[in-house]
Amino acid sequence: MALERKIQLAAYGLFIAALFLAPAFGDEFWLNRIAKYLVYGMLGVAIALTWGYAGILNLGQGLFFGMGAYMLAMSLKLASPTSLSQGSDTPVPDFMLWNAEPGAPTDLCCINKGSFLWLPFQHQWFGLAMGIVVPVLIAGVLGAVIFRKRISGVFVSIITLALVLLVRLVLVDAQPITNGFNGLTDLGWLTIGGIEFDPYSRATYYLCAASLSLTLIVARLLADTRASLILQAIRDDQLRARYLGFNVPVYQTFFFVVSAAIAGFAGMLYVVVTEFASPTFMDLSFSVTMVVWAAVGGRSSLLGACIGAILINMIEAQVSETEALVEAWKAIIGLIFVLVVLFMPRGLGGLAHALVARFQRDEQPSAPAAVGAARSETA
Repeated sequence: MALERKIQLAAYGLFIAALFLAPAFGDEFWLNRIAKYLVYGMLGVAIALTWGYAGILNLGQGLFFGMGAYMLAMSLKLASPTSLSQGSDTPVPDFMLWNAEPGAPTDLCCINKGSFLWLPFQHQWFGLAMGIVVPVLIAGVLGAVIFRKRISGVFVSIITLALVLLVRLVLVDAQPITNGFNGLTDLGWLTIGGIEFDPYSRATYYLCAASLSLTLIVARLLADTRASLILQAIRDDQLRARYLGFNVPVYQTFFFVVSAAIAGFAGMLYVVVTEFASPTFMDLSFSVTMVVWAAVGGRSSLLGACIGAILINMIEAQVSETEALVEAWKAIIGLIFVLVVLFMPRGLGGLAHALVARFQRDEQPSAPAAVGAARSETA
């Protein structure tokens, strides 16, 4: 096994080990915060798959994250004590009562014109399933249309950007069904197999750590497949790939869908950790911020993009909570991004790769020395 491959596997192993050892060094509040950063790490992996490997700059990743978050949040909202105590046979979200017309029945089926859409979400398994299915369906349809039409480059970014803003407007305007700008709050806890995932418990942290570890492993295995090599060839030269007979839209759509599934999964975990879902998940700034994370960590490195997302958010939290820097923390984060782009265009992952390559060159004997050693052995 090549040295570079061994170092790569060691880096993944050390990172995953650090995730599971972290609870020994902090309290519950600290674990809750780190769990949120791990969710952001999953988004870094999702961006690296599409931008780094496929060359698809998706500025609407917040759409898939937000859809995953809302799907599970709807189930958890119906499981909250306030929804269960409205005097109805079925749980009813409190905001629907606030927006109900006079005389409307206090029942989830018909308290307003769209409330029946919530009925299946009384089962948490349905919310969990939809948190993956809905982002995947949206990405599948969107990818099939975009890539079959041979749309590429900045036009993909514009389309995904427009779509995420459109869905955000729909969520905000559907006040009686989604609670508009306020989002979904006062949620119950996720319960799986009798285990309640309190946002501040170690169980929730380990859920996020295990999810990020699994995401990294699956993404790494996927990146090592023949399909990934073909995708990178498509990224570098689509026309040549088409000439060689590869079905370009299928490869692009597949990786686009996988990235959406990861983002949807991350959105559900974010709801478990923070206990709310909001239209701000689909703000332009949030989707662009994900791209910044991947750029700092290295868009062509899955682990680098993941670590970049975690580090940037840790630095952001530390700087924003420092009294002397409270007014300038956004400028500091922006400066970090500019410096990385100028001096490390391949990000932290690219820097690590360059160091490993340099180490390999130093370890290998020079050509004259190697020839001299061979002659001395045969003499």
